[in-house]
Amino acid sequence: MPDRDFYKALQVDTEADLDVIQAAHRVLAARLQPERDLTGVDEIRRAELDRALAILSDPFRRKAYDQQREFDMVAVGPGPSGTAPGSDPDGHAEDNLPRLAHGALTERLQAGRDGANLANMVLDFGRYAGWTLGELARHDPDYLRWLARHSSGIRYRGAILRLLAEADTGRVPLNVQR
Repeated sequence: MPDRDFYKALQVDTEADLDVIQAAHRVLAARLQPERDLTGVDEIRRAELDRALAILSDPFRRKAYDQQREFDMVAVGPGPSGTAPGSDPDGHAEDNLPRLAHGALTERLQAGRDGANLANMVLDFGRYAGWTLGELARHDPDYLRWLARHSSGIRYRGAILRLLAEADTGRVPLNVQR
């Protein structure tokens, strides 16, 4: 796969028709003036736009590119670390793999609006990847307080604040599934 995404280079959607791709190439190429650019950046950018057009305008090459792009963009979970709860003594976190495969959005949707399953939401990043919010509320509530303020925790902020409020009132989330 190339260093740069051809769809991003042409500033088009992955589902764009050939007419849209050609129009985007035409507009972006018209902005470049290689004869006036002494650094050579416009010439390199033009070559990149031409290559993107050549790949995306040929149905067979585009299909192959899309398949390779899809393969390269597959999300992967954390490797064996042994730090996740429930991992075996050899450091394999295999029992966490099904939970990590869902991703944060699925976890948030499954938690529901009533908050009954907030403690079961699983972090998919950082040193606590694979841990549920309920496990973290008991193990490291200071980290959850930090995460609620940090940009990487925005998607979990509501759940974290509710869990911390429950913990502060003495109600420890007991509905953690293992």
